[in-house]
Order: sequence, then structure tokens, then C-alpha cells
Amino acid sequence: MTLPSEPPRAPARADTAAPPPAFDCQRCGACCAYFRVSFYWGEADDAPGGTVPVALTRPVNAHLRCMAGTEKRPARCVALAGEIGHDVACTIYAQRSSSCQELQPGDDKCLRARAAHGLETVPASATSPDPAQLPSPSASR
Repeated sequence: MTLPSEPPRAPARADTAAPPPAFDCQRCGACCAYFRVSFYWGEADDAPGGTVPVALTRPVNAHLRCMAGTEKRPARCVALAGEIGHDVACTIYAQRSSSCQELQPGDDKCLRARAAHGLETVPASATSPDPAQLPSPSASR
């Protein structure tokens, strides 16, 4: 008796690749001032188990809320403190929504937001030479 072979696996999606290192969210904040930060209403603290302060949210529809300030253009989350591209912080970091938690430094959304704010979209580490790869000074003599 022949056992069926394992079904073929789907190829890895490009958007799930590891993000480039070296983007520092605390020196950026572009995503917080570009996207509407929407999430399921049950994530707000007026629902059992919710953590996002409801006073900082706005209704989107019967099932969704968004962070205040992100429902309009130009967007800027009310929980974002600081200057985009320099020194920023989320004032509700421990209570932030799942949509904020899912966004990762260097992912597609991050890069789109950075580009919209005129920030670099290639990490400095990707453009800086690795010192170990540089020729030694004695090699040029």
C-alpha cells in the first residue's frame, strides 16, 4: 500500500519575509501619522478584555473603531507624541490595538508611510558597508 505524499506547500509570501533591520520606530512614527488605525470595537476598554482607551477612539461602523486623529487627512494618531522622523512615542503602547501590534518595522506598510513622510525606505545598515568587508589599510600598499 502506498501512502499519499504530502500536499505541495504554497510558496512563501513576499510580505511575510523578515523585515530589514535598523528601522527604529521611536525615531519614526510615520505609520501613526499616515494610516487610519482601525480595529475591532471589542479591543477598546469599554468591552470585556479590551485595552485601547475608548476615549481615544472614534466609531468607524458597527464593528470597527479607529484611533482618534486617524479618521481624517492628514492623519495623526492622538496617542502619538513627538515629531515624525525624529523622536516619537506611543503614549498607550501597552494598550495599543492589534492593528498597531501587527505592523512591523520595514514591512510594506511601514515603507509606504515612511515614503509619504519623506523618510528613508532603505535602512542605513543596508547601504553602509560592513567594516569586515572593507580592505585593510595595509592591503592598499
